[in-house]
Amino acid sequence: DPIIVHPDVRRLLLDAKAFNEGGRALLYWTSLQGDLETRTQDEAVKTKAADMMALLTPVLKGYLTDKGFENAVNAQQVYGGHGFIEEWGMSQFVRDARIAMIYEGANGVQAMDLVGRKLAQNGGRSVMTFFIEVDDLLAEDAGNAELAPFNEGLKESKERLQKATMWLMQNGMANPENAGGAATDYLHLFGITGLAFGWRLIAKAALAKKDSGDPFYATKLKTGQYFIARIVPQGAAHLAKIETGAASLMALTADEF
Repeated sequence: DPIIVHPDVRRLLLDAKAFNEGGRALLYWTSLQGDLETRTQDEAVKTKAADMMALLTPVLKGYLTDKGFENAVNAQQVYGGHGFIEEWGMSQFVRDARIAMIYEGANGVQAMDLVGRKLAQNGGRSVMTFFIEVDDLLAEDAGNAELAPFNEGLKESKERLQKATMWLMQNGMANPENAGGAATDYLHLFGITGLAFGWRLIAKAALAKKDSGDPFYATKLKTGQYFIARIVPQGAAHLAKIETGAASLMALTADEF
């Protein structure tokens, strides 16, 4: 299709594709934690799984629906002005995606739950457990050159998330406005890191099948490489905004709005 040749159309479509596939991987991994929490007899495994479920629920709800709506709008943009014509159906997808950001707790509330409650629970045990989980995954097949881009992207994103977490622990409790002002950016940075984690899981599975002759696996790897190259760097902006604090956000009086 000639339309796919256009670089900006490719960007819109690849943003959605890379997000959707990485998001599914993280959702499936988190669902596994739910099964472990309810079915295992090992108390240590149960505790770890419960921590992951509690920590990642606001991330999954907030980040996936924020970006899901954005990608629905981008898909509408692919059609140009025709995106508003009802017969194509995209305008209905946009309306349907928009409501997901509101129900089950508006996403700003989800972000505040993550920063205000989930990070501090049990002395920060759950987020530290997540970081250990990432480190353990990075240690697997560390010498595999084909996995190196995925490892590097995940490591880079995890380090940003660690810096943001430490900043919030040092500045959020002293000034709640710092926590509130950082909450949505922190949730999105966590979402990017979570999807980088998901893509690292996908990459290992795809590499194991890459010589099967099925182009499905090569396409997975190319999509994941796009996520690492073009989406993971967005985390740097989220970290920069978190570290500015809330001063500029709170500077205007009510009348100045």
